Amino acid sequence: MNANELRDKTPDQLRDELTNLKKESFNLRFQQATGQLENTAGIRAARRNAAKVKTILNEKAAAAAKEA
Repeated sequence: MNANELRDKTPDQLRDELTNLKKESFNLRFQQATGQLENTAGIRAARRNAAKVKTILNEKAAAAAKEA
Protein backbone atom coordinates (compact mmCIF):
# COMPACT_ATOMS: atom_id res chain seq x y z
CA MET A 1 0.00 0.00 0.00
CA ASN A 2 1.46 3.29 -1.15
CA ALA A 3 0.84 6.61 0.62
CA ASN A 4 0.22 8.35 -2.71
CA GLU A 5 -2.56 5.88 -3.49
CA LEU A 6 -4.11 6.60 -0.10
CA ARG A 7 -3.98 10.36 -0.62
CA ASP A 8 -6.09 9.98 -3.76
CA LYS A 9 -8.93 8.35 -1.79
CA THR A 10 -11.75 10.17 -0.05
CA PRO A 11 -12.02 10.15 3.76
CA ASP A 12 -14.95 7.72 3.58
CA GLN A 13 -12.91 5.31 1.48
CA LEU A 14 -10.04 5.64 3.95
CA ARG A 15 -12.33 4.84 6.88
CA ASP A 16 -13.56 1.74 5.05
CA GLU A 17 -9.96 0.73 4.35
CA LEU A 18 -9.09 1.22 8.02
CA THR A 19 -12.02 -0.96 9.07
CA ASN A 20 -10.88 -3.70 6.70
CA LEU A 21 -7.31 -3.51 7.97
CA LYS A 22 -8.45 -3.76 11.59
CA LYS A 23 -10.53 -6.83 10.73
CA GLU A 24 -7.55 -8.36 8.94
CA SER A 25 -5.32 -7.62 11.92
CA PHE A 26 -7.80 -9.27 14.27
CA ASN A 27 -8.04 -12.35 12.06
CA LEU A 28 -4.25 -12.64 11.87
CA ARG A 29 -3.92 -12.34 15.65
CA PHE A 30 -6.61 -14.96 16.08
CA GLN A 31 -4.79 -17.31 13.70
CA GLN A 32 -1.56 -16.76 15.62
CA ALA A 33 -3.23 -17.55 18.92
CA THR A 34 -4.62 -20.81 17.55
CA GLY A 35 -1.34 -21.77 15.91
CA GLN A 36 -2.63 -21.57 12.35
CA LEU A 37 -0.66 -18.52 11.21
CA GLU A 38 2.09 -19.32 8.72
CA ASN A 39 3.30 -15.86 7.72
CA THR A 40 3.90 -13.81 10.86
CA ALA A 41 5.04 -10.78 8.85
CA GLY A 42 1.41 -10.20 7.87
CA ILE A 43 0.60 -8.93 11.36
CA ARG A 44 3.25 -6.24 11.13
CA ALA A 45 2.20 -5.27 7.61
CA ALA A 46 -1.45 -4.92 8.63
CA ARG A 47 -0.50 -2.75 11.61
CA ARG A 48 1.72 -0.52 9.50
CA ASN A 49 -0.89 -0.14 6.76
CA ALA A 50 -3.48 0.84 9.37
CA ALA A 51 -1.06 3.45 10.71
CA LYS A 52 -0.57 4.84 7.19
CA VAL A 53 -4.32 5.17 6.72
CA LYS A 54 -4.69 6.92 10.08
CA THR A 55 -1.88 9.32 9.20
CA ILE A 56 -3.47 10.25 5.88
CA LEU A 57 -6.87 10.72 7.58
CA ASN A 58 -5.28 13.08 10.11
CA GLU A 59 -3.52 15.00 7.34
CA LYS A 60 -6.81 15.45 5.48
CA ALA A 61 -8.58 16.55 8.67
CA ALA A 62 -5.86 19.09 9.44
CA ALA A 63 -6.00 20.45 5.90
CA ALA A 64 -9.78 20.78 6.09
CA ALA A 65 -9.56 22.57 9.43
CA LYS A 66 -6.91 24.92 8.08
CA GLU A 67 -9.10 25.89 5.13
CA ALA A 68 -12.12 26.64 7.31
